[in-house]
Amino acid sequence: MMRDALGAVTITNVVAAGLVGESPPGGWSTEIRPEDSVHTLVAVHTDAGITGFGSVFAPGPLVVAAVDQLRSFCIGETALEPERISEKLHQNTFWFGRGGTITHAISGIDLALWDILGKAAGLPVSILAGGRHRARVRPYCSLLMEEPGRMAEVITRYREQGYRAFKIGWGPFGRRDDPRLDAAIVADAMRELPEGGQLFVDAGASDAYWPNGLKWALRTADMLADHGVGWFEEALVPDALEDFVTLRKVSRLPITGGEVLTRRQSFLPFLSAGAFDIIQPDVTKVGGFSEQRRIARMAQDFGVRYVGHGWNTAMGLAADLQMAAALPGVDLVEYIGGSPYVDELTVEGFRLDGDGMIEIPASPGWGVTPDRDRIARFCPDVARLFGE
Repeated sequence: MMRDALGAVTITNVVAAGLVGESPPGGWSTEIRPEDSVHTLVAVHTDAGITGFGSVFAPGPLVVAAVDQLRSFCIGETALEPERISEKLHQNTFWFGRGGTITHAISGIDLALWDILGKAAGLPVSILAGGRHRARVRPYCSLLMEEPGRMAEVITRYREQGYRAFKIGWGPFGRRDDPRLDAAIVADAMRELPEGGQLFVDAGASDAYWPNGLKWALRTADMLADHGVGWFEEALVPDALEDFVTLRKVSRLPITGGEVLTRRQSFLPFLSAGAFDIIQPDVTKVGGFSEQRRIARMAQDFGVRYVGHGWNTAMGLAADLQMAAALPGVDLVEYIGGSPYVDELTVEGFRLDGDGMIEIPASPGWGVTPDRDRIARFCPDVARLFGE
């Protein structure tokens, strides 16, 4: 039950702790090692004994330092007003924030506050955000590109687990100046799709020293359209606004992007110019659930689809699921294939039904329970995270 009035549930501490040990490979030119920290959990503690959890797509040491700067703006505040507290954090960090690690860290705090609000109210976040448009949603299994032959094996393994939609990206694609290799990888994956299955392709042009430009993207978009691919993601370096506009105008398949942008203000030029068919903000980077919802609704006003970028953790996926319930027209969520940080952090886990869909939790908050013992495998600071 919610306490007597707003302000009765007070923030007593904000803690961040990085995940290490089994960080999933990202396909980057400077590859992630299992012992690297690229994902961080955030916990907000209250005097009511309610703890909220969030996730941040940034290394643990960076997020811990950012939370150290943000904590004083949170302590003593009510935990039941996530949008107001998040705006307070944005407003008080203009001179050293406005994107990057500070905004990423605000994302984790905002997510934890929404979790607290849901738990205090006894409602899932999707109800608090306006209602539930759906009770389940299709996950697309997000996988790295592999060489032909190996790519088919990987798709087959996850198809047999029940997935019906897939995204393949990064790896050798676009990085060897060999259009025949790129086409062979895509054809290999397409052959192993289930009947009626979907395939999306992510070039990963936010990688360091991405070698290709607009002409490559135009040629590759044609190849992908010929193969029946569902969308072309991150085809150009993230700031190439005019090139994205050109690509979208001539491409025969949808053009997507936006995962590296933070704060809603960064998305407005891309939406105004018509750069994307589908916008893909990441709830663990843009400023949290509060900011993600504003971006998604703004995109809707421009006639642009929203499909959240979700290369993060179980807590990030839980937030994406609630967002998918709370917004009309959201038919997909990203699910990293084989990541322990998604599959092994919560008591309940996530399971596909016979149609390859995930049920969206209807229990309070994010609807998932962090598993302290499982998290301890990847988190040296687990005791601080759980307020012990």
